Formats: sequence, C-alpha cells, structure tokens
Amino acid sequence: MGQRRRLSLSLYLNYVVHGFGLLILAQNMTNLASSWGVTIKMVSFIISGVGIGRLLAYLITGYWADRLSRKLFVYLGMACYFVFAVGIVMSPSIPVAYVLAILAGIANSALDAGTYTTFVEMNNGNGQFNVLLRAVVSVGEFILPLLVSFFSHDGRWYGWTFLIMAGLLAINAVLLMPIRFPKRPEVTSSSNQDSQGSRNNPGRLIASGAFVIYGYVSMALMIWFTQWVTLFGENSQHYTASQSHWLLSLYSIGSILGVLTLFILLGRNVGEAKIIIAMNLIATGSLIMLVLSHQLVVAEITSFIFGFSAASGVMQTGLTLFMKLYPQHRGMVTGVFYFFGAIASFTVPIITGILSDISIQMAFAGDIVIGIVAVLMAIIIALATRNIKFVS
Repeated sequence: MGQRRRLSLSLYLNYVVHGFGLLILAQNMTNLASSWGVTIKMVSFIISGVGIGRLLAYLITGYWADRLSRKLFVYLGMACYFVFAVGIVMSPSIPVAYVLAILAGIANSALDAGTYTTFVEMNNGNGQFNVLLRAVVSVGEFILPLLVSFFSHDGRWYGWTFLIMAGLLAINAVLLMPIRFPKRPEVTSSSNQDSQGSRNNPGRLIASGAFVIYGYVSMALMIWFTQWVTLFGENSQHYTASQSHWLLSLYSIGSILGVLTLFILLGRNVGEAKIIIAMNLIATGSLIMLVLSHQLVVAEITSFIFGFSAASGVMQTGLTLFMKLYPQHRGMVTGVFYFFGAIASFTVPIITGILSDISIQMAFAGDIVIGIVAVLMAIIIALATRNIKFVS
C-alpha cells in the first residue's frame, strides 16, 4: 500500500474516533452522573467544556500549523483525545472531568488544523477528500451508540466505550509513525502577486467576512437539528420515541449519501460556490417542510434530505474555498473558520434552551432562520469571489 493511501486511511481513522468523541459524553450521561454522584444537568455542563476547548485552541493551532509540521498537530490531537478517553473513566472529580472535556475540544482543533490542510495539499488544492471526513465522522457517530447499547444491555461497565476509543488511537499512532506527510507546496512569486492583487480586491474582504459567518451558521445548522429533532418529533409532532429517534438515523444515512455525492461532484470540478448555494437551499427548504408538516412520512423524507444536504460535507466545501483565498495560510484559515464553528457549538445549546422555554417547536423551528442566513452567506460568497483568481 502506498504512502499516500496509508496516510489517508490513518487520517480517516482519527475521524472515526472523533465521531466517538462528539457523542461519547452525551451517550453516557446517566452512567457518568451515577459514577460521579451528580445530576445529569451537571454532566451536561461538563459537556460544554468541549466547546470551550475548541474556542481556546482553534486560532492557536491554526496559526502554528502553518509554521510547524502538520504531523505534529495530528499527533497532538490524538494525544489529547487519548488522555481524555482514559482520564474520564478515572476522573476523581467534576473539575478534573471539566478539564478533560476542554482537552477533547483542543483535540478536535488540533486534528482539524493538521488534517484538513494535509488533504488539501495532497490533492493540489482540491477539497474532494476533505468532504469524506464528514462521512467518516458519521460512521463513528453510528458505531458509538451501538457500542453503548451493547455494553448497557449486557450490564457491562460503561467505561469500555472510552477504552475502545483510546485503543483505536494507540493503534493508529503506531501505524502513522513511519508515514511521511506531504511537503507544503511552495508559493511562487506569480502566486504571491496574484494573492497581493486580490488582497486589495473588495470582493476578497466581503467574501472573508461571509466565510467567517458561514463557519458559524453551517455548524449551527447541524447542531441545532441533531439536538432537537428527536424532542420535536415526540413533543410537538407526537410521534413515538422510536419514530423520533429514527428521524435522526435517517439524517445520518442522508449525510453519508450526501458526502458521496459531493465527493463525485468535486471530483468533476463542479464549483464549490454553486455547491454550497444549492445544498443550503435544499437544507432550508427541507427544514421548512419538516416544521410545517404533521405527517410522519414527510418528516422521514425531509430528515433524510436535510442530512443529505446540510451534513454532506458542505461546511468542509466552504472551508476549501476559503483556503483558496489564502493559500499561504491554510492552517490559520482552518482555525478561524472552525473557531466560529466552535462558537456555534457553545452558543446553540444556550439559544435553543431559551427558546425551549417558549415551546419545543419554537426551539426547533429557529433552525430555519439559521438556514436562511446560510443561504444568504453562500450567495454573497459566490458573488464576491466570481472575479477573484484563486491560487491552489
């Protein structure tokens, strides 16, 4: 197996583990609350530490990823996730657990800074393989609940899910050790001139602002849906618990198929701006139909379509286009983009929690506003970048 393929497989395996990391605290809330002798509300507070960790780290890891090795940051992310996974099940106190949750957020930012930039540089500026990261995360998100259910059903210790996560990281660290990462391409003088010229282009500044906002809303759109669709189904639409959970499963299935679709489109050099406009229009339209309809079959179809569009890797596609504006600073661009995504992961639970005091339907329907803003940002990006000569 070639170096490039081995590197890709190891990077993708890290994002299977990242899929574990996104859900593992929430999926074990009851067990952790019992183990620590606290309420579920306190465990939920600890989960917010992941968002804090991302906020603290994204700009720092992005800045240094452009100056140090990409491999260093991939290993840093793996190490932080390993300490988190092992530490949580050994944690003697809530403050220690909160620090470990922050460490998980730092792990996320370090992996992103080292991985997204590596895939773009492996493929001459094309973000086709970055899109697959979304599908790989979905695989991890699909496997983890099954593991939690398996250990719970057999009455086994919940901590095995954390140790499996740590074991995968340890194995991958060994596999990754002898593999060389690609050298960052030299930016030619002509590329520098193009970059300098476009730096004075008002469209570049407008696009940069829109990309920053898009980093927030594209993340918020997914978090909002996954956090509330089950409760919306049960409380507002009066579906059964299994039917409401099935909506989230359909979202995940749609996400994987959407990723494969985007992978094909990007491989055929379909413009990123066209993709993000189309996918956000589809996502927002499906949300509106889901909220207005009271038919289960419509809810199932629209949940699938929402996953297919909003969680298809369209956020990563936006990041790839953003990188093309600043090819010399891909790590920093990744850090800035996901910094605002981290703000979304921290603020969406707060905003939706306030809206839920009015009603569950209001809390869920607020995602439509986010979808509309995402469409507007995608259109602004397309218009602002139409005359810019990109440098891969």
